[in-house]
Amino acid sequence: MAKPLPEPVDPAELTGLALATMKSAKFPMLASDDAGQPRLRPVSPVKTDGFTVWIANLRSYHKTGEIAANPKVELCYLDTDHHQVRITGTAAIEADASVLAAIWEKNPLLRSYLGTPDNPELIVYRIDPTHVRYMREWALQYHVIELDPAAQARIA
Repeated sequence: MAKPLPEPVDPAELTGLALATMKSAKFPMLASDDAGQPRLRPVSPVKTDGFTVWIANLRSYHKTGEIAANPKVELCYLDTDHHQVRITGTAAIEADASVLAAIWEKNPLLRSYLGTPDNPELIVYRIDPTHVRYMREWALQYHVIELDPAAQARIA
């Protein structure tokens, strides 16, 4: 079998390619730390803004304690063409009432399962990116995506 040759990546298109991969993949895997043991699970983002991703969670879930102990996480999106986006970042509990209200309004699944936005089980994490990488299938090389300075200022 001949070695596959990936298409070259134009640096000017990198951000668009990564965002398209995220949109196509929809359900990333979230990695967190459980007292030194990596844990990985699929999650369903409830909002994205560029490379900032919001994840709804239940307080009773094990990852709640993991993130409280170590908020450093990574999301990995893998689309059907095997292109991937890896977002390394820090998880923070979203406290902005207007953001939470907008998430609640746009997510019928949340409303169906949790009933009201003030359900004490509901927690929404905002994953603030610190490092984003993109790779095309078979490329075997990641491309680092420069983050928006405004996003970086929010994290600092």
